[in-house]
Amino acid sequence: MELEVRHLRALCAIADTGSLHQAARRLGVSQPSLTTQLQRIEKSMGAELFRRGRTGCLPTLLGRAVLSRARPLVDGMTALVGAAMAEAEAAREGGPRLRIGSTASRVIGGWLRGLRVRLPGTDISLRVDVSARALLGEVAAGRLDVAFVHEVEGCPLVVPDGLVQRVLLEREPQFISLSRDHPAAGRPVVDLDDLAGDRWMVDPSVDGEWDGVRRVLGAAGLDPPVLHGDYLTAASLVVLGEAVAPCQPTSGPRDDMAIRPLRGDPLAVRLLLVSRQGADTDAVYGELESAYRDAARRAEDYHRWLLRHRSPLAHTS
Repeated sequence: MELEVRHLRALCAIADTGSLHQAARRLGVSQPSLTTQLQRIEKSMGAELFRRGRTGCLPTLLGRAVLSRARPLVDGMTALVGAAMAEAEAAREGGPRLRIGSTASRVIGGWLRGLRVRLPGTDISLRVDVSARALLGEVAAGRLDVAFVHEVEGCPLVVPDGLVQRVLLEREPQFISLSRDHPAAGRPVVDLDDLAGDRWMVDPSVDGEWDGVRRVLGAAGLDPPVLHGDYLTAASLVVLGEAVAPCQPTSGPRDDMAIRPLRGDPLAVRLLLVSRQGADTDAVYGELESAYRDAARRAEDYHRWLLRHRSPLAHTS
């Protein structure tokens, strides 16, 4: 069974209401239908996502891991549908519009919120894609106005002619996510050698991701088992102690997972805002920088990292 957005929306509704009955009412379906749908989802996952009892439905450890990834997808799809409807309305009315692209990032929500306040009356649409190259192509073709992308260190992006870059951060370290009971989870900084016996999970569809991880592991003389898959699956495996995975330093905090910096910051990306030549990106860049500062401040380990490296992004603008 392949999970669809409607399945993820059902899981979120069950978690939010704590009841199959209330979730079914929210979704506009019958309770037996929702119960059957949940059973099919759990069967496809091979484990329970909720424990049903007299007090209602509570997510299991795996359920919490799935929900942590499902919510941004559901919210993003809801925003995408709303943006598409707003764009169609704006096109009919001839109002201003801003078409944004981005690779996955913790700052997207704050960025969009800031832009809506700063640019009232502007129809703002969003496209999220794992491929930075695809987003750059959309900007070059005029289907997007700007794109916020990351470039994996050692795997430079080919930026099409006619596009200009603004660097948000020259070098953002990538942290490591590991289970709470991992032996290295209690340390403030993790050495690569501490992870030599672990399976690593990497999403090969993210431009440069696998090449970057392979380069760093090879340079450290490590050759661990590597699993290829999306980071939704990775999160559930990490929580259960079945794998470790690189992650953005703005991730967390999470009760069911430890997120720690790697000693020496061997994994890193460059953060870029790309637009067509001549485009006025001051407002877009300003709100992106502000959203990034907020996200960094909420991630305590990363905020300390920025302070140690005397980054201006560690401070409130």
